[in-house]
Amino acid sequence: MIDTASRKEAQKTDFGRCMQNRELSWLKFNERVLEEANFKDNPPFERLKFISIFSSNLDEFFMIRVGSLTDLMLFAPKYFDNKTGMTAAQQLDSIYRQSAVLYALRDNYFQNVTNVLSRHGVFHLCVEELYLDDKKSLEKHFTRNIMPFLSPQIIDTRHPFPHIDNKLLNIAVTLENKSKPLFGLIAVPKTLDRLFFLDGECRYVLLEDIICFFSYLAFKPYKVLDKTVLAVTRNADINTEDDGVLDDSVDYRQFMQKLLKKRHRLAPVRLELQDDMAKEFREFFCEKLKLKEEQIFKSSAPLDLSYYFTLEKVISKLGWNHLVVPEYIPVDAFPAEKKPGLLNYIQTKDFLFSYPFDSIAPFLEMIKQAADDPAVISIKITLYRLDSKSRLAETLIRAAENGKEVIVLMELRARFDEANNIEWSKRLEEADCRVIYGLSDYKVHSKVCLITRKDFGKIQYITHIGTGNFNEKTVKQYTDLSLITANQEIGKDAAALFNNLLLGNVNSEGYTYFWVAPGGFKQNILKYIEQERKKAEGGGEGRIIIKCNSLTDKDIIIKLVEASMSGVKITMILRGISCLLPKIPGLTENITIISIVGRFLEHSRIFCFGKGDGSFVCISSGDLMTRNTERRIEVACPVLDADIKRRICDMLETMILDNTKAWELFPDGKYVLRQAPADLVISSQELFVEQARKQVVVIGTGKRANKEKRGVASFVAQPLAYLGRIRSLLKRK
Repeated sequence: MIDTASRKEAQKTDFGRCMQNRELSWLKFNERVLEEANFKDNPPFERLKFISIFSSNLDEFFMIRVGSLTDLMLFAPKYFDNKTGMTAAQQLDSIYRQSAVLYALRDNYFQNVTNVLSRHGVFHLCVEELYLDDKKSLEKHFTRNIMPFLSPQIIDTRHPFPHIDNKLLNIAVTLENKSKPLFGLIAVPKTLDRLFFLDGECRYVLLEDIICFFSYLAFKPYKVLDKTVLAVTRNADINTEDDGVLDDSVDYRQFMQKLLKKRHRLAPVRLELQDDMAKEFREFFCEKLKLKEEQIFKSSAPLDLSYYFTLEKVISKLGWNHLVVPEYIPVDAFPAEKKPGLLNYIQTKDFLFSYPFDSIAPFLEMIKQAADDPAVISIKITLYRLDSKSRLAETLIRAAENGKEVIVLMELRARFDEANNIEWSKRLEEADCRVIYGLSDYKVHSKVCLITRKDFGKIQYITHIGTGNFNEKTVKQYTDLSLITANQEIGKDAAALFNNLLLGNVNSEGYTYFWVAPGGFKQNILKYIEQERKKAEGGGEGRIIIKCNSLTDKDIIIKLVEASMSGVKITMILRGISCLLPKIPGLTENITIISIVGRFLEHSRIFCFGKGDGSFVCISSGDLMTRNTERRIEVACPVLDADIKRRICDMLETMILDNTKAWELFPDGKYVLRQAPADLVISSQELFVEQARKQVVVIGTGKRANKEKRGVASFVAQPLAYLGRIRSLLKRK
């Protein structure tokens, strides 16, 4: 144990050793996603899915993070990362180098998966390798069904370089010309199907490959010398404060619609090529797009892998289930006979739903019953991301039509969901819901719903606090927790939160249980870390378990390092970014960091301080990132029910024991996949799936009953009782 003076001195001299850059840490996370495509235990189509996810992740990373760094390099040259001291230019150079490595890895894995799929009868074909009869058939298809939709253009003094939309596929060609090469472009139409199936069960060619191969027909009478598929990635980091001052006379929704149009015309940050092109070609496009050579990336894999979802449907229709992971249907925790009185049951005891293992159906049913309940006065909710076909939104409309006061805080700045949220805000307003758009300087990222009833003259609150969005699509793909409670003090906190939001106040004081960012969330995290540090320093056993998506907040990192130096045992389950390096002697040797990457996206945020029944557990909408702790409205709420707290702690312990999908972070910044012994394979997500299938939540408790019996008396003592067996096996080893 180190005394206070020594600890502070060590922090001054060695603190930089504990830190790594957030952007480079994120690239390591995306590499872990890509590695799922190399796991032979995953079915072939699951492996292809992870390549698609990796690619879309990387697209967004370049649009937002690289776009932001590019702006900083140009307009704030003195900016540097406060954890590693890297300038924006240095970060970009590192990103470009690491991205080139990832492109090569993706190409390798894509080829491997394509080969495996071909052995199962799924053939991704290039036009060049087709038989003559197939080529003739394809040429007819091109001239009849594709060519009429194309607008090929040469680029010269009278045909200026066209605008290339963000991530829109184009065919670029080099044409024979007398004096110097002439270049041409064809935009790949969005309106045409990406997949063209040849005769046979599943033999397909991509639309862009067809257009590229037959481009010589589109550019007659020129001779095509060289050709490739390309895509331009543009900076999409739009700033809602751009475009002048937003005054009271401007409708915020119209302002956002106008701003979204700009996203397609922002500066390029990346050029992707399907095939390498001559030096003249690369120099020409770099000049026109104002890019550097290192911003050009070559990929033999398709530049847009979103066709995966269409192909998946084809595979499903063919009945080739061995190629995909069996679909998991979330368990509806409430028996059908109990649902009519669901709203009443919820008033008797707290409930916890663990998505995607549990179904969102009970929550939706609760809102539906509230919409029809004469005693319900109002429903208030914060919405960040909604499904485009949201049953929840439709139910809120129904509640408004039934005369309830429905107040919706719709965050229009949820990145890449802005247009969908704008559309829903219109529909909700038209149905007489009161819609507000949050606060000018803070995104509202909290996941809170408050139902207010008046029964026999008494006000009653039912409150929902979640770690994830009210999105019926992603709730089947993301792991999240949803706590529903009739605790009146928590209800009063939720009412105070909505009052502050309606008044435009950023007020983090006056709450009994809620930790509300920006003023109360981070401060309480720091307070509880310090409590555990003092406990350890005083000879007790300090213990912290944190599960969230990313850790970047420097103040919190410093506190965690101090706690580690005092002997606090800290385990962090961080899916994505970790700016903190663990296991550094004398500094972070008591910190363990793992990242779980599996079939579901880990998304829940849980903070556990202490051990056993005396531990303090809370769930939150916010990560430990500066943007969440200082620039968003986030809500964390303690778990008061002993059964639910025990269930969450068991879930955390199961994840910590994961030796199949868990990657452990080491002091050199590298992640190593845990290797499971043959006789003790632990995959936390698969265990939760198995547990949910076998059991259902007993009404009114956090405990579970066998699905066959469904009896209240038949519940198991621990929701995850198998943990005891796992622990005993581990001790034997």
